[in-house]
Amino acid sequence: MTNITHDTAKAAAPEAYPDLGVRQFGRFNSLGLWTLYRKEVQRFLKVWMQTLMAPIITTLLFLAIFSLALGGLRPDINGVPFVEFLAPGLIMMAIVQNAFANASSSLLVAKVQGNVVDFLMPPLSPAELNLGISLGGLTRGLFVGTGTFLGMSIFIDLSIYSFFAALFYACIASALMAQIGLLGGIWAEKFDHLATVTNFVITPLSFLSGTFYSVNQLPSFAYEVTQYNPFFYMIDGFRFAVTGQAEGSLLFGASLLIGLTVILGIICQIVLTRGYRLKS
Repeated sequence: MTNITHDTAKAAAPEAYPDLGVRQFGRFNSLGLWTLYRKEVQRFLKVWMQTLMAPIITTLLFLAIFSLALGGLRPDINGVPFVEFLAPGLIMMAIVQNAFANASSSLLVAKVQGNVVDFLMPPLSPAELNLGISLGGLTRGLFVGTGTFLGMSIFIDLSIYSFFAALFYACIASALMAQIGLLGGIWAEKFDHLATVTNFVITPLSFLSGTFYSVNQLPSFAYEVTQYNPFFYMIDGFRFAVTGQAEGSLLFGASLLIGLTVILGIICQIVLTRGYRLKS
């Protein structure tokens, strides 16, 4: 009987002998990406009272406090009543904080629990991992933003001046913060590390970006610094989408946000490819 070698058999039926280590899903694993995205969405939907309702209620409390304390005392800003000027900034703050929290906690919780291998073992490329986790953060940001807008609409007169601008700024801000959250989750080894990023980077930049006041009231030096704060353009762009009034350049702001998102996406791709603090 003629002996058929492994190589001969493989040549005769290559589909029965797939090469180990070679992806069998082509250039893009759409099923794997969709599965990861569903996992990320279901992860925050399972605890929706904590991940969705809590930030919505907190933002509504901010609005109520400022309305009661300052609503009748502050003059209109650029022809917009103070409360209506304040609302878009609070909505955008809720969006960016939750997009960041979802992406960062996804990896950090996996590392703390010791199951980060669940991200590394599936046949997903670094780009697919990046996209799946980022889309999960973007989805949570949009959910919180929509819920906050609807909740505020019950108490104050809110409308959408430009739906396209509202969707664009909500999506680009969520995507940018999800990328930052992904990097934070990779870098952090414990929740204290992640809290450092939130307390010393995210919160100060968002509070000092014209959320509660007009940047035109700032001294000249502080005003110039604000013009390079991406959080200012997130809030200013979304405020334009709601009220039709903007204090900065919409074109420059949109270009800055898109550019930063692309740059951070490339950095995330490099970090995930090298397996920094994930494979070691």
